[in-house]
Amino acid sequence: MTKLGTIKVFIESGITLLLLVFLPLGVGLKIKLYILWLIMQLWSGRYEGQALLYTNEMYLLLKSFGGMLITSLLVLNYSRGFPWDQFGWVCLFIGIDLLASLYINRWAHIWFWNKVKHNVLIVGAGPTATQLYNVCKTNRFSLMDVKGFINCNDDPFFLHNYQKITSQKLPVWKVKDIERIIAEQQIDVVLIAIPEMGRTDMNRLYGRIANLVDNIQFLPRVDGQINFASKINDFDGLLMISTSTGKIGSIERGLKRAMDILGSIPGLLVLIPLTVYVSVSNRKNGDTDPIFFVQERIGKDGKLFRMYKYRTMVPNAEKILQELMETDEDIRREYKINKKLRNDPRITKAGKFLREKSLDEFPQFINVFKGDMSLVGPRPIFQEKRKIWVRFMRMLLGQSQGLPECGRPMAEVM
Repeated sequence: MTKLGTIKVFIESGITLLLLVFLPLGVGLKIKLYILWLIMQLWSGRYEGQALLYTNEMYLLLKSFGGMLITSLLVLNYSRGFPWDQFGWVCLFIGIDLLASLYINRWAHIWFWNKVKHNVLIVGAGPTATQLYNVCKTNRFSLMDVKGFINCNDDPFFLHNYQKITSQKLPVWKVKDIERIIAEQQIDVVLIAIPEMGRTDMNRLYGRIANLVDNIQFLPRVDGQINFASKINDFDGLLMISTSTGKIGSIERGLKRAMDILGSIPGLLVLIPLTVYVSVSNRKNGDTDPIFFVQERIGKDGKLFRMYKYRTMVPNAEKILQELMETDEDIRREYKINKKLRNDPRITKAGKFLREKSLDEFPQFINVFKGDMSLVGPRPIFQEKRKIWVRFMRMLLGQSQGLPECGRPMAEVM
């Protein structure tokens, strides 16, 4: 278990116990549910630092809570038939706990960054090393803090010359100083970003640093054949990388759908008082138009659906914007540059609150419950963006490629 894993298990355990206290269930059943929760979280490997991307963590969350939903059926009381009341409370508990875990995992890497981050040294100073550094810098979920680079070019330690050095914002050291740098910078992870490095040089480098750091990783030479569904397997001592289309089976699809339903139920419950607040606030200010903004979006397999959001602007927002731009030069210039206004008079009082708290998209829990969207998945795109994409592909590949019309499913376009 990693440092961050230890922190998360304590925080999530506290929240889980707090939720169980308020459940109208017997003490014995609550204890069994907590034990099941702990077993499923540890079984999924959520606290072992396996996930380098937020999407990987979401998969582990769905796996753990899905397993808990199934195994919870084994601890219910069936003396009077199927205990629908108990199962309903268990589903509500799992849904709220899943949402809480989603939030914790989204922010824990930022809250505890300085305490749990890895000090990283990148071996290499060429384009591949630069690309790897940019990934580490932008992906805070991986907890990798790069301290500098090791330049392997024209060094007598290696049998061959490697990537040419490029401009770096961080320090670039020589291979002869690698032991000293690891000690001074308290390096615990070394990333070897030279895919063309041979076995002899790799072994020589590995022999020098193996006992100095906790983790050594390297980028294999795969010529761009890796995607997000790729898996690395140990094939009797040989590194084997398998690449698939990333399709999920019927069982995983059903489990994911169950998690979407369970996760959306608490959101729908919160949606009720939030909707009442928006409705009362709008009517108090003389706005009697619908409080929801409905827009057609493209979902799975190119299927159109109606996506819900709270309406945060007054009904005649476009007309007001045109009048403001015609009468106020500063507003016209600001909107032309930023495509938005800092103090936008078109935003309603409730809309300002919803935007500040990032609650304006909360009605999309309705879409998740209906099956139009998923808690974990890509954002649905506009119809116009799809047309632009198809036109771009037509221009890129030419009409002779026989691309389908815009009305065809997106999966066929791809």
